[in-house]
Amino acid sequence: MPHLSCRIVFAVLAFGAISLGGCSAIPTSGPSRSQISRAGEAANPDGIQIVDVTDEVARKLFAERSIGDFSSTLGNGTAFQQQLGVGDTIEVSIWEAPPATLFGAGQIDAKGGTNNARVTVLPDQTIGGDGTINVPFAGELKAVGRTPAELQRDIAARLKNIAHDPQVLVKLSRNATSYVTVVGDVASSNRMPLSARGERVLDALAGAGGVKQPVDKITIQVTRGDAVASLPLQTVIRDPHQNVPLHAGDVVTALFQPFSFMSLGATGKSQEINFEAQGITLAQALARSGGLEDSRSDAQGVFIFRLENAKALPWPNTPVHTTADGKVPVVYRVNLRDPNSFFVAQSFMMDDKDLLYVSNAPIAEVQKFLNVVFSVAYPIITGVQTFN
Repeated sequence: MPHLSCRIVFAVLAFGAISLGGCSAIPTSGPSRSQISRAGEAANPDGIQIVDVTDEVARKLFAERSIGDFSSTLGNGTAFQQQLGVGDTIEVSIWEAPPATLFGAGQIDAKGGTNNARVTVLPDQTIGGDGTINVPFAGELKAVGRTPAELQRDIAARLKNIAHDPQVLVKLSRNATSYVTVVGDVASSNRMPLSARGERVLDALAGAGGVKQPVDKITIQVTRGDAVASLPLQTVIRDPHQNVPLHAGDVVTALFQPFSFMSLGATGKSQEINFEAQGITLAQALARSGGLEDSRSDAQGVFIFRLENAKALPWPNTPVHTTADGKVPVVYRVNLRDPNSFFVAQSFMMDDKDLLYVSNAPIAEVQKFLNVVFSVAYPIITGVQTFN
């Protein structure tokens, strides 16, 4: 009878092993290290790229992040030129040296001294939709896109042969176009007029009453025509080169945008974790996710799933498959059994919506398998022993 019970136990164990192995019934939190590695093989139709995180890769990705900064995208020139636009109102003053032949009825300039130069101040004109103004005896002149100095030279040139030594001054009476729009998470959204001083990004934020959220949680976006650049506010404050001069029509947006990554698998906690707009490294991300669980984590199976820019790296598998929006599905692989990887983890920057995944160690899968098998076999063994 004991031999019979042993045969029953072995039969149960064998049946359990075959059944569980065949149907993959072992519960798990995600793919194993080997399954992820197979997903990156060249024959994989999904086109997932597997990239080992090295110092070279971390440096290249870090350099890629700085390409879109304010200084390189928007320029850092300090010269400001007031360009006139549709809706601006200007005042044109014309002086004629005596004897005044064209504008003789004008008022005598009290500051003209003994020359008694006569000044004629034309009524204010608003630049119309066609972008022009009209000046007596000079006709129609283009004003849009011209600076006041350029426009006054154009008027003087038109009057040169019909007026006695004409001098012209063009003054902006009402500024309707040289503005920067400041919106977003600021105390008061407004339109800030630009002056010859050359207002910069931080001037615009100060004029709007500052930001309403903590500085390290704010991203600043500057839109100029078709160009859009974004930087953490902390970077703009710390690096004077990023506090660039603004141009007319710029839109400065303060975004309260707490970035986040997802922590899954054999980490201390599986959840979405927010981080500062300034960014965090992989080492910080691992610490905030509770590190690796000693009882079940695979230190060689630390992965970062990301949709990466197509030109970020030379990809190992070609042709490179991309998503509908031009992104490349990439899995960055880190081996934390290598001491050098801890230094690399301090320079590898996390991106918004990254997924940090730590696979289970192979022995943990075996242990779970045995637990399931014995949970099935134990009641049977107990019953057989009781029967005997």
